[in-house]
Amino acid sequence: MDPQFVITGLSVHMPAVMRWAGALARRLRQFNIALDGKSSGSALTDALTLADLTLQELLVAALRDTDPIFRTCRIEAEETTGDLGRFPESAEWTISLDPIDGTKQYRDKTGNGYCVMLHLRNATEVVYSLVFIPEKGEHGWWVECSPDRLVCGPDDPSRPAVDVLRSLPTITRETRTVPTPSIYLIGFQHRDRQAAEKVTATGLRGVAPDDMPGSIYELLAAGTFAGSLIHSPNVYDFPVSLQIARNLGGDAVWVHSGEPVDFRETWLDERADMLRLPGIVACSPDREVLSMLCTVARDWNRSRYHTQPDL
Repeated sequence: MDPQFVITGLSVHMPAVMRWAGALARRLRQFNIALDGKSSGSALTDALTLADLTLQELLVAALRDTDPIFRTCRIEAEETTGDLGRFPESAEWTISLDPIDGTKQYRDKTGNGYCVMLHLRNATEVVYSLVFIPEKGEHGWWVECSPDRLVCGPDDPSRPAVDVLRSLPTITRETRTVPTPSIYLIGFQHRDRQAAEKVTATGLRGVAPDDMPGSIYELLAAGTFAGSLIHSPNVYDFPVSLQIARNLGGDAVWVHSGEPVDFRETWLDERADMLRLPGIVACSPDREVLSMLCTVARDWNRSRYHTQPDL
């Protein structure tokens, strides 16, 4: 199947739904909606709220009802809610959902970088990504990436969401702001700060999750961040960073080999109940930054839950 049909459907139907989901997230955040249910030992991974479940219900229902072509795709969702049984268990193309990326920050009200997101991919490439950051700016903020276009900018609820996205200027390698040396570090459990310090020692600037000023997808697209270094990234949110990096001429690679990341091999993290890629991944639009990240992290332990004191 030509993925362009799915890309077109997602780009037409889902911006409005994502805007609605963002409005729900803002409203629900005013209440105590924390839930139990995950026990990986990582506060970032284990955060779960009623908003995660509610927003996923909305997103899955929209995919079920708005365009029949979406039912030809497999759905890969971080949570279990929604009419997921309407979609095939196996398909060439996968629509992946993360109803609230940054749930801990969202739940604890420690920042406004959380977002609602989806992407479309097959076994080797990500071809469409849509991210809405409900509390950045006055009315929220968009990131959209397709094979030939990357945009990032403010929402305007006085206009249809799809019109706002179509009016945003395209970001290219030439027009993107010259990036800072900031690198997002995540997934190293209680060693995130240690990992950030080792990256900083290379001349880059490692930033641990608690110090992030916003959503990595907007920061990466805009040039505020130069990349990320992630231990065993999950398949629901990381692929968006991969697509942004590749759109701008970079890549995402496994640090132990330097080989480009694909999705042929994943593992089920039963502690967190999510699918992950194995090992440590570096992601950046800048090939020189990728090389530096691979050099510093090449010999770090590839097991997410290893018990050694060092990386």
